[in-house]
Amino acid sequence: MMKPNEFKRAIAAGRQQIGLWVSLASTYSAEIVAGAGFDWLLFDGEHSPNDPPTMITQLQVAAAFPVSSVVRPAWNDKVLIKRYLDAGAQSLLVPYVQTVEEAQAAVAAIRYPPHGVRGVASTTRAAQYARIPDYFKHAAEELCLLVQIETRQGLDNLDAIARVPGIDGVFIGPADLAAGLGHLGEQMHPEVQSAIEHAIKQTRACGKPAGILTPDEATARKYIAWGSVFTAVGLDIAILARETEKLAAKFKG
Repeated sequence: MMKPNEFKRAIAAGRQQIGLWVSLASTYSAEIVAGAGFDWLLFDGEHSPNDPPTMITQLQVAAAFPVSSVVRPAWNDKVLIKRYLDAGAQSLLVPYVQTVEEAQAAVAAIRYPPHGVRGVASTTRAAQYARIPDYFKHAAEELCLLVQIETRQGLDNLDAIARVPGIDGVFIGPADLAAGLGHLGEQMHPEVQSAIEHAIKQTRACGKPAGILTPDEATARKYIAWGSVFTAVGLDIAILARETEKLAAKFKG
């Protein structure tokens, strides 16, 4: 039986989902954070050393816990997307989507012909190694496709992108968006914050859930108040780096 995509259902219903960014590319650390109590984990394949072999093992350990897994491929690439779907990813966050055409390409990448271009293979983890006889007919129903808006062009096309059939949510990428607006490394710049607020509210006005990442608690609560529905509130690498620095400083200061 195909596993229901609880994350897809939750964000469609507007239920706040609190998440954690996972970039350590380690099964061991993935298992630790999977049991921490988050609603969802983002396994990053764009800015971390993850690839399909490391990703599949992290999906396997996370599956033992009541947490949803979202995978971010390195690019909006149908081959990469196919491999992560076959590995069992049910929710994808596709980065750097700027146009309707790019959003449509992402939708096509997760669907089988004649509605898309996903390659067909039956003995995959996604199909429980051919133990789900009707997998091909119903796979799309349990897949969740999120697109990442992180450029000025993406903002300009946000309304049209959000309305593309098959797009389940829009994620605002604050770091790249700040750079694209001329404020590299300044995510809290007033122009960037204004753009984020507008993007979140515009996404919601299109009837789609919006999401974002920030490790700052006050900022996360502000984004939630603005309408963010799937909100990542920390990064495993940052937690490890900052907390170990604090511990060392207590004794080395």
